[in-house]
Amino acid sequence: MKFYDRLIFCSVAFGTLFVRSAFAGTNGLEITPAFINELANEARTNHPALKSAEARVAAARANQESIRTWEDPMVRLGGMGADRGKRYDDGDFLYGVEQPLPLFGKPKAARRVAESEVKVEDANAEYQFQLLRKEIAQNVFKTALANRTAEIGREDLAWLDLMLAVAEQRYALGQAMQIDVLRLQNERSKRAEQLKTDWQMLEHERVNLNRLLNRDLKSAWPDLRLPHVAQPIVFNERLVTLALKFEPKLKMMQHQIEQAAATTEKTRRERYPNFNVGAEARNYTGNGDYRQGMVTLSFSLPWGNHNKYDAAIRRDEARKYAAELDAADYELAIRNEIHSLTVKIDTARREATLYRDEILPRSQTALESARAGWESNVGMFRDVMEGRRMVIDAQLMSVRAISEQYQMLSELVLCCGLGDLEALQMIGAQSGDETPRTKP
Repeated sequence: MKFYDRLIFCSVAFGTLFVRSAFAGTNGLEITPAFINELANEARTNHPALKSAEARVAAARANQESIRTWEDPMVRLGGMGADRGKRYDDGDFLYGVEQPLPLFGKPKAARRVAESEVKVEDANAEYQFQLLRKEIAQNVFKTALANRTAEIGREDLAWLDLMLAVAEQRYALGQAMQIDVLRLQNERSKRAEQLKTDWQMLEHERVNLNRLLNRDLKSAWPDLRLPHVAQPIVFNERLVTLALKFEPKLKMMQHQIEQAAATTEKTRRERYPNFNVGAEARNYTGNGDYRQGMVTLSFSLPWGNHNKYDAAIRRDEARKYAAELDAADYELAIRNEIHSLTVKIDTARREATLYRDEILPRSQTALESARAGWESNVGMFRDVMEGRRMVIDAQLMSVRAISEQYQMLSELVLCCGLGDLEALQMIGAQSGDETPRTKP
């Protein structure tokens, strides 16, 4: 009776192991929008790429403040060489000052170019931050997937250990075939090696997260848990409208168009002549007496380079037109990307729901039935192993689909220029008249 008592105990243990594993993952840290935002804010202060972008913004602001309305005056000193009488009459020491005049709006045009550069760099810094936040979010979900994959492998290894103990005892009593024991031994060896790989992949995902946050690569992480299947997101014009208004790269491109327009206007004003006003005086060095003074007005003659100025204007206008075409092309790409993401998100959601609600329960039932038949010597052992394979596949496919859904949702958050995943979920629950929360 001892063998049968142990057999019943082991059968109950490995029979419920996969049922428990289907609902495993309740311990640990579940991923939430607030958790992702916390990591993103940490990266904003620590990541060197974001610091570099902020430094470029600071440089652009300093450049804007450096634009002068009045240029530095030019001081002139000189002397005259002649006979003493001539020098006495006209003065032989010359001194004067000349000041360029801020005419024709040239300083203002230069200031507008500098202001547009600040907007471009500021938009680029925000775009780099949004890209990094998307990458952090996707890697967080990849880490949670790797964590759950390793746990499923560990649970399967425990199941195989129990099965192997039962099969060896049944073989010793002549109630099982040696091939069953050998197959279990092979499956256990393969699972043990695969589990080592799974743990190494989990460690790599954690290292990658530490890199994105500029932490020590060996910094510890808690066990991350995937959230439940997200609500459906349907393609609609609200998503497109949000993207065309708030998508960070598109906003940067729009500021680049403004910068190109400001540069074109600045180039156009360079065709106007430069005017300088000055004053000059002469003294005799023999006794320092004042001899004469004059007021001067000088200006450049740009008409000889008329064709060159026109070419410069055509150059800047062509660059502005190219920037506008790039933005228009990117708008089309955004529309296509949003539609593609919504289709993929819905596919992943339906796949996760299918495996969780239908395929996994059926696979568990099939495993229990095959196990009971094998224990009663009326079923084949290969049916037990096939049931185990179906359960493992259903568990892995379910968590992979959830991870893929949230990774693509993170991509959609970037496309729509939203603050986080929670804001994206709010869009589906809002009426068409409400304005969703966008990124700060």
